[in-house]
Amino acid sequence: MGYKGAVAAGHPETARAAADVLEDGGNAFDAVLAALCTAAVAEPVLCSLGGGGFLLTRAAEGRAPLLYDFFAHTPKARRAQAEVDFYPILADFGTQQQEFHIGMGSIATPGVVRGLFEAHRDLCTMPLARIVEPAVELAKRGVTLNKLQAYIFSVVEPIYVATESCRALFASPDEPDRLMGEGETFRNPDYADALETLAIEGEDLFHRGEMGRPLVEACAYEGGYLTAADLEGYRVERRAPLELGFDDARIFINPPPSTGGILIAFALELLRGGRLGRDGFGSVSHLEGLATAMRLTNRARIESRLHETGNGEDLLHPGFLESYRREVLGRAQAKRGTTHISVIDAKGNAASLTLSNGEGSGYVLPGTGIVINNMLGEEDINPHGFHRWPVDSRMASMMAPTLMQQGRRRLAAIGSGGSNRIRTAILQVLLGLLEFGMEPETAVGSPRMHVEGDLLSLEPGFPEEAVEALRRAFGDVKVWDERNLFFGGVHTVVFDDERGDFDGAGDPRRGGVALVV
Repeated sequence: MGYKGAVAAGHPETARAAADVLEDGGNAFDAVLAALCTAAVAEPVLCSLGGGGFLLTRAAEGRAPLLYDFFAHTPKARRAQAEVDFYPILADFGTQQQEFHIGMGSIATPGVVRGLFEAHRDLCTMPLARIVEPAVELAKRGVTLNKLQAYIFSVVEPIYVATESCRALFASPDEPDRLMGEGETFRNPDYADALETLAIEGEDLFHRGEMGRPLVEACAYEGGYLTAADLEGYRVERRAPLELGFDDARIFINPPPSTGGILIAFALELLRGGRLGRDGFGSVSHLEGLATAMRLTNRARIESRLHETGNGEDLLHPGFLESYRREVLGRAQAKRGTTHISVIDAKGNAASLTLSNGEGSGYVLPGTGIVINNMLGEEDINPHGFHRWPVDSRMASMMAPTLMQQGRRRLAAIGSGGSNRIRTAILQVLLGLLEFGMEPETAVGSPRMHVEGDLLSLEPGFPEEAVEALRRAFGDVKVWDERNLFFGGVHTVVFDDERGDFDGAGDPRRGGVALVV
């Protein structure tokens, strides 16, 4: 019917970059990499070439889905803590404050540059110089800061005023003593130059050459851990995704050592056969069953020590599962900088990409406009404690890029930002598509819940009688006043082979946009 594909992402410019590449004849993988490079301009706190991510791919030629893990990696050696530049800042979310740690000692080995090049070599049809064009043009032209991005800047302002290099890059063009705000234009010409140079010279410029050298030198003299051996030795890990069946669908999701995918799989296994949708979306049986599954998943995460080991084999053992499933079926159980991009093209290639820069370390790689991550300062992905991480090890994450094939009819690419809410946000959109037969816009836009410890958080919009039943069953229930980015940002695209068309939804909680080309 003339369609070339569809994209859903967290900013209009990010989505537009992918759409431009699809329009020009590129495949889903060309498009998702163009969006990756552009997101670093349009969503500068949420992602960067100085961070990490996961790309889940499904090639149309019949190859099995494959996960590219280019997440952050711990350094090969520690140094005396007295020498380390590592300090806390308070991020102000309005309703609460949260402590993050930044400084040179918070930087883990970044993987996005290596991931960009390896995915390009394996999957793409366009030259990299063409793929980076939308990002280069936007970085030079500038992007007007929207309300969501301005809010994110305001939350993490202490990081982006902590160093002279960050202040220089993100200060208001009119008032250099403050960070830019809504309606002001962000330009990053150094990033444009860095992208163009990388596209010509290759990733060794960053991992072995002049571009990465200042990072290594700054870590050596200013209290960081990274060395030249860390940058040179970084490798992209290719993994078979975790695969499971649910109803008539096959779901492919980020496998261990990352934890988000296996926790979603665990929750789906608990709900299998429970006919969650029998009484309709928002019914008492739906909400009680879902909330119970979320609570039990939290418990299982702790009992299996998944948050410490990253080993999820025991979590899906039939006996372990059955002991938890009975509790579900027997009933009437910190915002991190993350963004997501989903793309499917007309040939059936699908890409689901989730990226994170933590909150940023405060260090800008000189001459590149690239903010480097603070993953070693992220409490929930350093379960052994700060400065006690296993050396030379891939870090775990809640990020869970997902693909779903429903029979021979529907193919979906799904993913979310939102720290530990990622798993519950994706779970609920999957259930909307599969259990309730929703179209993407309804599945993404419907109200959500999240269980953390003893607290059940609900978005507005559920029937009052169901909410009251939850209060009786769970006790500590918080109903939010409005839809909120706390509950994730699930950007979703779907190709329907029976109808021969595309559909998609960008999550409005996180500025989402979906475009059909």
